[in-house]
Amino acid sequence: MAGRISIDIFMTLDGVAQAPGAPEEDPEGGFAYGGWQAPLLDDTAGAQVDEGISSMDALLLGRKTYDIFAAYWPHQLEGTDSSIARKFDAIPKYVASRGTPELGWRDSHLLDGELAAAAAGLRERHQEIHVIGSVDFARTLVAEGLFDSLNLWVHPIVLGPGKRLFPPDGPPAALTLLEAPAVSEKGVVLLRYGWSGAAPATGTIGS
Repeated sequence: MAGRISIDIFMTLDGVAQAPGAPEEDPEGGFAYGGWQAPLLDDTAGAQVDEGISSMDALLLGRKTYDIFAAYWPHQLEGTDSSIARKFDAIPKYVASRGTPELGWRDSHLLDGELAAAAAGLRERHQEIHVIGSVDFARTLVAEGLFDSLNLWVHPIVLGPGKRLFPPDGPPAALTLLEAPAVSEKGVVLLRYGWSGAAPATGTIGS
């Protein structure tokens, strides 16, 4: 049975997905609200995230997110986030990059070749591949339908400027809602979507 590729994105109500974890995570473009997710963490959303992490057997990341993770998680093996750190450290990490970066984190590999073929190869080797953050890379995967589950944690906050999974200029995509679990204590909603095609249907209401 082929493995699954899941994309995990933490986003605001207006679609901003930049630097949810910490102020210094990604200040590109003068982004002033790094760490916006921290005040909205709660038990329900945390358990949903932990469930995904526990099930994954490979990470697939864009280059910028890989660099952020590699600078942080290997140093948390004995800290308060040690269970996540040990999981990330133990599984293979695959990195999508146009260059040839040095990948010093244990069991890290550069994704080779054309993206669709590379994704198919990962599905043959692993059962649960997760893309975490990696907004630019995730946008490409969504545009090409190279995923099985798009998991959007939508937080009740509006930020304005910032990187988005769905930019104003597209590309378009049709999605199918697979699941919408219970709203968390602080109002975070997890929406799981599947791919329905690159050409959304149109029509006339009432006809």
